[in-house]
Amino acid sequence: MVGKRIKARRSEVKMSLRALAIRVELTASFLSQVERDLTEPSLRSLRRIADALNVPLLYFLEEENTQPLVRRNHHKRLHLKDERVAYEVLTPDVKRRMDMFVVRLHPAEDNIAYPLAHPTEECILVLEGQLLVQLGDTEFIIETGDSIYFEGPRLKKLKATGNEPAVFVSAITPAVF
Repeated sequence: MVGKRIKARRSEVKMSLRALAIRVELTASFLSQVERDLTEPSLRSLRRIADALNVPLLYFLEEENTQPLVRRNHHKRLHLKDERVAYEVLTPDVKRRMDMFVVRLHPAEDNIAYPLAHPTEECILVLEGQLLVQLGDTEFIIETGDSIYFEGPRLKKLKATGNEPAVFVSAITPAVF
């Protein structure tokens, strides 16, 4: 399923398999196998493919949902870094102008912030635990009930502090995840 979506998006933007391979530093033969669903790319490779095709990462991982309501037991879930970072998508899908997630970040996990392909605005509300947020050279400790709003390019670090996981809601626009 992921491969068919990559191929469809690549065709939509009129990019050859070879051109995509060069942009994401993977071989054309590997990408061809991915597009035919013979193999799966790593999340790191999928993120590079998504950036090259100008779509959010989750674009390749979920079906479009036209229903406005998402019941709590129907949130899409994505686990990264050996299950230590878990995302729950709160919006019907990620093909909107805004993404909203609940993130569970274990304290042993290092920085999970990474540069995004597009400028964004983000608001984080901590539901449980403590979260270190670094914006530029300034670090903030965000505690349960605290929120922080920032422009995405300023974000340098997100890390759980203390002994418990940090659980937080993140709303980000435009949708780039």
